[in-house]
Amino acid sequence: MSQSDLDVIGVGNAIVDVLAKADDAFLATHDIPKGGMLLIDEDQARVIYDDMAPGVEVSGGSAANSIACVASLGGNGGFVGKVSADALGDIFRHDLRAMGVEFDTKPLTEGPGTGRCLINVTPDAQRSMMTFLGSAGYVAPDDIDPAQINRAAITFFEGYLFEQPVAREAFLRACEIAKENGKKTALTLSDASCVDRQIEILPDFISNNVDILLANDVEAAALFGTDDIDAMVEKARALCPLTAVTRSEKGSVLIPREGDVVYVDAYAPSSLIDTTGAGDAYAAGLLFGLARNYSLDKAGKLGSIAASEVISHFGARPSESLKDLAEKAGIL
Repeated sequence: MSQSDLDVIGVGNAIVDVLAKADDAFLATHDIPKGGMLLIDEDQARVIYDDMAPGVEVSGGSAANSIACVASLGGNGGFVGKVSADALGDIFRHDLRAMGVEFDTKPLTEGPGTGRCLINVTPDAQRSMMTFLGSAGYVAPDDIDPAQINRAAITFFEGYLFEQPVAREAFLRACEIAKENGKKTALTLSDASCVDRQIEILPDFISNNVDILLANDVEAAALFGTDDIDAMVEKARALCPLTAVTRSEKGSVLIPREGDVVYVDAYAPSSLIDTTGAGDAYAAGLLFGLARNYSLDKAGKLGSIAASEVISHFGARPSESLKDLAEKAGIL
């Protein structure tokens, strides 16, 4: 892979997570299903947000979480995502930039507010989420900076955002630029329901544009039509130059188009608290390793240790330096 001063640029949903403590009565009042996630409109988001207890507001979103983990590994990351010119948009921008991540996408000045995920945590540790996508889905081709894509070893796309037609056009523009400049592209499938909804167009997009495909075992089964890993290997090789399938405590499987399949063990977390963001963290470690031209085994181990740290506490961003953890484990 050619030299680049950015390891990974993520293109995804810009979402601010708002976390607060709540009781069952609060959930009942606002018709929030305990432990679930529902999409809501801006009016609903405003009502629930105004009624929530004091809490914490932190930038989130799948690809943005991955880029935060890249930064924690000591890498150089960038992000393309749409926020609005409002207070939550300022929070999102500040959080990423404070980590050293490049984030220069122009904010939306008209239309919906910044996307937010309202997370109410009850005493039984259940996280009940109501998500308003807002401006997040408005990423457009004009938001793609050719010079920035050219500076990145890997441009990484979030599957959730693939569902937005205008964002798909942005993905295609970024893929074209990356290909012209000899750089790599990566896609995470994000959720099996996304795969099911986009199954008519997703395989062609991957085959024509994606160098590195990331999925968990459920998402991979939805895409390839089988949950048997041996049957999946040949289908994955035909579709994409490299496919990474995560399997929770069973680790991950890296399937190159040519050469041996690589099996990577999972790292046991110090404690299992919250699996939110595990896939985002794994993607960060793997892509950071590949951007630095590490072996598949070493890159996969970086993914495993990043995922292990993130699931050991609440929240989808690392609370410890991933670089320090990887050095202690003898990976870096």
